[in-house]
Amino acid sequence: MDKGVWRNYNRSESTSVTDLLIRYQSEILPEKKSRQSVESVIKIVCRSELGGYSLAQLLPESIAKYRDKRLSMVSEKTGKLPSPQTVRHEISLLSRVLNHAMKEWGIPLPLGNPCLQIKMPAQAQSRDRRLVDDEEKSLLDACTNAQTPWLKPIVIFAIETGMRSGEMLETWRYSNKEQTKVSIGLQWTDVDLNKRTAHLPKTKNGEARTVPLSSRAIQVLSDLPHNPNDPRVFGTTYEGIHQAFVRACKRAGIEDLRFHDLRHEAASRFFEKGLREMQVAAITGHKTLQMLKRYTHLRAEDLAKLLD
Repeated sequence: MDKGVWRNYNRSESTSVTDLLIRYQSEILPEKKSRQSVESVIKIVCRSELGGYSLAQLLPESIAKYRDKRLSMVSEKTGKLPSPQTVRHEISLLSRVLNHAMKEWGIPLPLGNPCLQIKMPAQAQSRDRRLVDDEEKSLLDACTNAQTPWLKPIVIFAIETGMRSGEMLETWRYSNKEQTKVSIGLQWTDVDLNKRTAHLPKTKNGEARTVPLSSRAIQVLSDLPHNPNDPRVFGTTYEGIHQAFVRACKRAGIEDLRFHDLRHEAASRFFEKGLREMQVAAITGHKTLQMLKRYTHLRAEDLAKLLD
């Protein structure tokens, strides 16, 4: 104390991991967009042995023990082990909350953030699924026969723009018998057919952007019905499209294709058209080139043509 290095750890001794996560959930999480998935992770950590630890008791060994136990714990719902990526998400969330507690709430930890002192589970390999051979034609043919007329134009628009599902479609979250609108989707007021742009005022990364529209994307919008009483460009929800997309893939005989893979496809096509990294990032909204790289998988045969 005479040297000025003593710190009072009463708050870290009296605050449990569960207490901290619940405070984060009530004070910080409402400002976040991906709230539902974070709430699920918070429940998992709070129910674990780690949830009963005080912050002062948290050691690297405690986190390592949690990591190993989670990786060997079979889910009651699925009957499967959690993926290493799932456990990475859980430890990463706890790490972010601990950093926030130290920096913003003034809760000191005797040994600092223990999550930063352990080996994390292996990071999942990013998906590189692209449309191959005649898959696009087969998929669009199957979309034509879908019960919802919105499916085909939405699939084409996703391939042409690289927009996320939440940027195109109204999205809802369902929890505890309550419905919360997560995204309003693309609105007609944000579309300028003359300038060939679509403005996205709210995106996943929190930064607005304006997406240039190809001739094919413009044609999709021009062919859509325009209900003056409905501000949405696509008069449906992601929930209404998701299952229709799964069924269309099944009818087309296409395996292991997710709706989000259309964003991968779009980003790769942008590069194959000769666009540069910053140009593609401006369209897709990726904040860093490293993030953009995960979604970009170029065909070797297309790159070979550029070498001629």
